[in-house]
Amino acid sequence: MLAGHLALIVAAVFTGAAFYINFAEQPARLDLEPRAFLIQWRRAYARGYTMQAGLVAIGTLLGLLAWWQTRDINWLVGAAVFVVNAPFTLLVIMPVNNALKAIDPANAPPESVTLLKRWATLHAVRTALGFVATLIFLTGSLG
Repeated sequence: MLAGHLALIVAAVFTGAAFYINFAEQPARLDLEPRAFLIQWRRAYARGYTMQAGLVAIGTLLGLLAWWQTRDINWLVGAAVFVVNAPFTLLVIMPVNNALKAIDPANAPPESVTLLKRWATLHAVRTALGFVATLIFLTGSLG
């Protein structure tokens, strides 16, 4: 059952990091002028992408391993919910990421604020997916 407990931990770490971004980092970023928030977002995004993508991959694999070991459907469902973060990021968030990356911070238009707010809304979906996966993994670990 070690794989299941590790899947739960990884999903909880992902969710905590994602929640921090939505609750603390993003509101603070929006208090900056566009040039500064674009520079900060780019730096944070570059670091966060690697961390969060790795957590999704590891957590999904651990959830699948726990399901294979126990045949408890909670692990399979939790892994499926957790892995949705990957295609959601690539198909839905990535166009917004690319648009933000394309903006020259020195000449940031007012629309950049709208894009950053859109990014935060989409990132909140990732936070919710992580939270749901964490709850499902928790249910599996209690069963």
